[in-house]
Amino acid sequence: MQMQQTRTRQLFARAKQYIPYGVNSNFRYWGDDHTPIMQRGRGAYVWDADDNRFIDYRLGFGPIILGHAYPEVNRRVAAAIEDGVLFAATTPVEIELAERFTRMTGMDKVRLSNTGTEANMHALRIARAFTGREKFIKFEGNYHGNFDYVMFSGPTANAELLGPRQKPHRLRATEGMPASIRNFLISLPYNDIDLLEAAFRDQGDELAAVVVEPIMGNVACIVPDRAWLERVRDLCTQYGVVLIFDEVKTGFRLARGGAQEYFGVRADLAAYAKAMGNGFPVSAVAGRDAIMAVVEPGRVSHGGTYCGNVVAATAAAATLEIIETQPVLETIFANGQALIDGIHAILGRLGVPHVVSGVPSMFSVLLGKDTPPTDYRSYAEFDADLFGLLGGALIEHGILVDDDPREPWFMSYSHDAAVVGETLTLVEDAAKAVFGRSRRQQRLAA
Repeated sequence: MQMQQTRTRQLFARAKQYIPYGVNSNFRYWGDDHTPIMQRGRGAYVWDADDNRFIDYRLGFGPIILGHAYPEVNRRVAAAIEDGVLFAATTPVEIELAERFTRMTGMDKVRLSNTGTEANMHALRIARAFTGREKFIKFEGNYHGNFDYVMFSGPTANAELLGPRQKPHRLRATEGMPASIRNFLISLPYNDIDLLEAAFRDQGDELAAVVVEPIMGNVACIVPDRAWLERVRDLCTQYGVVLIFDEVKTGFRLARGGAQEYFGVRADLAAYAKAMGNGFPVSAVAGRDAIMAVVEPGRVSHGGTYCGNVVAATAAAATLEIIETQPVLETIFANGQALIDGIHAILGRLGVPHVVSGVPSMFSVLLGKDTPPTDYRSYAEFDADLFGLLGGALIEHGILVDDDPREPWFMSYSHDAAVVGETLTLVEDAAKAVFGRSRRQQRLAA
């Protein structure tokens, strides 16, 4: 399809005059000629500044669990703001939200904040205070937000520079952060029991926490081996280490109780955001009573002017009520599985080696191999450039995905059977446009 881009490019040129690279998050920059500017969304669809319509599988990087501009959520938020949005005091809706949140997750106590970064930052601080220790383990390719301590060997790291598997390098994700703080971190490959056990034998008594994405939501939705995840839990218990689940992407998306319910493995603390508020900026850190008890005046600091604000708390209360009482996740999983099966069939007919990694509510399409990745290093063996060709074609055909295979396809409650059917028609057209050419042509196009 031929898309009009005149207004988008005009607006982006204006944006670059005042905003670095024209975006307020580096992840939104797709280059000067391709960075989108969106003006509205409804259900499973979004429209850009030139009124081109897309079926949206980015969903704001995952928060839109119900659908864009979901009427019931927006209605309750609109009603709530008539009475004010910020009071520097607890409001009834915060209490309502906390009651539902703890019932759904099984956590004892919860504190609200605004972003996934904040939630993970507070979780790590709480774990250090509770244990009296400072070091922690994170896993290669896992992303836990935009604060210094965790920004090592993340999803943007060059896999060729990670070093020996038995003694990985801790690669900084950004300039401007002290190199010395890597001394607090042990970096390990995902899904490797032997290296995990070795790290605990060597330094288990110095560890405050293990921080883990229970699905690698920022690297192709790599799923943990259940035995490995259970072993993480067992070792944390044995050594008195706090197990932190980063449920920013998995919370309320894998199951009503998140990844902990889905995998049957309990964390001590967990960070939540994204699907929790259907796109409104809200997050939470939650955990066992004994651990959360360190959060108190004069001991462990947790706060923020906008924590628990009326808009965010109301949106989250409405979203979680709908998830808890309606067949949201059952519908998402059924339609997501239909989409996955259809993509498999299309790529199979075209003879394209591929893997669909993840779960029906969030998954990634990987090209060039047919063996699922188990960690960041094995993910790097797939052909990201080839997916870039497919991703570009999908966008041209009206399907909004990232052209980077690390970023998942997300499903919402609004992606019904009709939307899935429309998607598969467009996927087939896009795939034929890419893979119908010779391999030589593909290489030249890349």
